Amino acid sequence: MGTREKILEELLLEEEIHDQNEIVLFNDDVNTFEHVIETLIDVCDHTAEQAEQCSLIVHYNGKCTVKTGPYDELKPRCSRLLQAGLSAEIV
Repeated sequence: MGTREKILEELLLEEEIHDQNEIVLFNDDVNTFEHVIETLIDVCDHTAEQAEQCSLIVHYNGKCTVKTGPYDELKPRCSRLLQAGLSAEIV
């Protein structure tokens, strides 16, 4: 592989990485584990196991990335999490 091809490949990879955003879910003292798990299953298409693991990470670490993707796909999901009473933001 030549230098030019390697540089082009690195640029394409960097562009792909920058197109990814994250929904970060934050801990609160209001919502139950059950509500958080059900909401993650419904809104983020998590399996029950994924949702349970995320809820535990949020509980013990204060926050957890629950979904990654392009901003346009995450915005409506984040809005639904907020409407469900959860604390989340896109970063």
